[in-house]
Amino acid sequence: MNGPHDLGGQMGFGPVAPETNEPVFHADWERRALGVTLATGAFGAWTIDESRHARESLHPATYYSASYYEIWIRALETLLERYGFVSADELEAGHKIWPGVKPKRVLHADDVAALLARGAPCNREVAAGPRFKPGDRIRTINDHPEGHTRLPRYARGKQGTVEAVREGFVFPDTNAHEKGENPQHVYTVCFTGQELWGRRADPALTVSIDAWESYLEHA
Repeated sequence: MNGPHDLGGQMGFGPVAPETNEPVFHADWERRALGVTLATGAFGAWTIDESRHARESLHPATYYSASYYEIWIRALETLLERYGFVSADELEAGHKIWPGVKPKRVLHADDVAALLARGAPCNREVAAGPRFKPGDRIRTINDHPEGHTRLPRYARGKQGTVEAVREGFVFPDTNAHEKGENPQHVYTVCFTGQELWGRRADPALTVSIDAWESYLEHA
């Protein structure tokens, strides 16, 4: 999905300028946004990959004008309405009107610390062995799917070298669309800057990405 989120190599957005001593939250509503996102995610209605896809699917004008946590909340509104927890008229009114769908589970305050400590591991066993090994020359697929993908646009159709073989992980491209976890091996792949950015790139620059197996083919 070539959405507004995929900004690697895009011109016109200025330099990345990290904020010195940046606080965890810039306002109280951001703290609440994180809490609501975690609490509703615990409903078990959607996966982390579907939630990422909901954020990527925001209109570019909305995405680029929104702050980090505003993007989270706008995407969360989409998910809550999609699964029947709220309705469009409730979002407009700002309060409950209809009973709504009952969640499969509810996150209680006493359980938050344990939930955060446990996390949500996405590593999985893969029946087949890895197709690639460190040192292999590969080419990434040149594919532009309408749905979710974790292969960045700037790294498609490029040649690189496998640096490392990682564990098997849930395949986000299918998991975001209720098509199963379909775990695959993941590889760390290194590209030269000139392969990604052209002949004017710094010849000493390299960029590494983690790529699922189906993103790769032998060069």
